Amino acid sequence: MRFRDLSGKELIDISEGERLGVLGQTDLEIDPRTGKIKSIIIPDYKWFGVKKGEQTERINWNDIETIGDDMIIVNPAKNKI
Repeated sequence: MRFRDLSGKELIDISEGERLGVLGQTDLEIDPRTGKIKSIIIPDYKWFGVKKGEQTERINWNDIETIGDDMIIVNPAKNKI
């Protein structure tokens, strides 16, 4: 799957039932050895797209449950013990 196929999809946290953001307004952490996506980094924005600060939320690629036509469903709680 290419990034352009993912871009624009909404990220939804299934465990909390909340919208996390839109892929394309996020950063990706990529493993330089393999070229695979390790995590999605969601910056904390305030009004008008200005960053609030250094607060970010990181979603591990393993936390993704499914990738649909319009959304990416994630479950960050599944890998927490």
